[in-house]
Amino acid sequence: MRFIQTIIIVALIVAFSSCRKDFTTIESFGKLEFSKDTVFLDTIFSNIGSATYNLKVYNRSNKAISIPQIQLKNGVTSNYRLNVDGIAGQNFEDIEILANDSIYVFVETTIDFNAVTDPLYTDQILFDNGSKQQDVDLVTLVKDATFIFPERDPMTMEIDQLTLDGTPTAIQGRFLEDSELTFTNEKPYVIYGYAAVPAGKTLTIEAGAQIHFHDNSGLIIDNGATLKVDGTLDEKVIFEGDRLEDSFSNVSGQWGTIWIREGSVDNEVNFAEIKNAIIGMLVDGLSPTSPTLTLNNVEIYNNVNFGILGRTTSINGNNVVIGSAGQTSLAATGGGRYNFNHATFANYWNNSLRTLPSVLVNNFILTENDKGEDVAEVYNLEVANFTNCIMHGNNNVELVMDKLDAGGTFNYNISNSLIKFNDINDRFAENTELDFSNTTHYNNITLNGNPDFRDPFKEDFIIGVQSDAINKALPTAITTDILGVARTNPDIGAYQHITFD
Repeated sequence: MRFIQTIIIVALIVAFSSCRKDFTTIESFGKLEFSKDTVFLDTIFSNIGSATYNLKVYNRSNKAISIPQIQLKNGVTSNYRLNVDGIAGQNFEDIEILANDSIYVFVETTIDFNAVTDPLYTDQILFDNGSKQQDVDLVTLVKDATFIFPERDPMTMEIDQLTLDGTPTAIQGRFLEDSELTFTNEKPYVIYGYAAVPAGKTLTIEAGAQIHFHDNSGLIIDNGATLKVDGTLDEKVIFEGDRLEDSFSNVSGQWGTIWIREGSVDNEVNFAEIKNAIIGMLVDGLSPTSPTLTLNNVEIYNNVNFGILGRTTSINGNNVVIGSAGQTSLAATGGGRYNFNHATFANYWNNSLRTLPSVLVNNFILTENDKGEDVAEVYNLEVANFTNCIMHGNNNVELVMDKLDAGGTFNYNISNSLIKFNDINDRFAENTELDFSNTTHYNNITLNGNPDFRDPFKEDFIIGVQSDAINKALPTAITTDILGVARTNPDIGAYQHITFD
């Protein structure tokens, strides 16, 4: 019986199918509508592919239509690539759109700066032909750049990998030549892989220079080498990824890090912005006399793991802003020497759960032994001075001093600072290093005050007139803020307060 029922159902389906009228369309009548009349593909670097942009094409009529032809005005010579309703190409025929429906056209490009006469490259998508032809403009600005690539083995085509401390690594990249050790502001730099500064050499980056990194790329300042970043208030040095489209402007993890290796000396960064990396700066090693790294008027934003990760190192920072990071803004680990004055550590990371504070200071580094067990190596925290600093964010606890009791020094002083610390679950009740009434370590602390940031989720940490940081800073030799405003009555943090619009 069930078999007979199945036969009847199949027969009915065939019968109804044979009665279906053929689907018919009429030729397009020049009344297409578009989601935009110009597709701006933003700025790209020479020979680096753009993001994919979309255009929606509407048929507002109550009849299905067929567009006889969709093509690029420059034809096969165009630097644009199209995908029309799921089909890639540059010339399309008889594209159908149902009544009151639409299709997508996707556009992307790759342009050789040296092969075009005008850096503002344009073309058109032509819909239909003759008197019914309609068009949508395509516009892209292509920029020339200085490209730094690792070499490839001509036989195997494998990309060269760096040798550090005499040991081959898996890090793709190469050491810079002497002729490459000055980055100017004449045109941007695009780095593929890691560009390393060799021992005894100094990489000087001039004011206004723009350094862009491809995926899994960065800078390495090797043992015995030096980094000098000479930005100014009016011409900051920018370190960011190589995708220039607006949609990438706040995407973290686009590149690796700036790695200051153990043994590098006299590294100094002035007036710079570092953003959208995995780790903004990774700093290793104690210089015997001067700091391993000195930061003046530096902003570090939106990094997947850390703004700065210091490992048994020495860092001095004045007028420093370290914003969002997936773990901590500043991790001062393995002891060392840290001195920050007028710094803003503000972590409002919202891309994932963050369990660590904005500022973490400890005296140990975890390593793994032969059995796969974590082993803590304890070091001296010689000094950690935070003066006139804001430590805030979207967690309840934004400062942790984590001392491993195994002897040695754990010396720190935090003064005239605004700190967010709401230990609602008493996680740190037994941590005596977080006793803010202990004047040996804490003085003039504004606990759980309102920093009144202008727009913290957009990495804008200028403070307003409602801030509890106003006029509470200790006067020091840092007489202007990060924007060059005089500190007549100094506020806590990197910025003097303003009145918001």
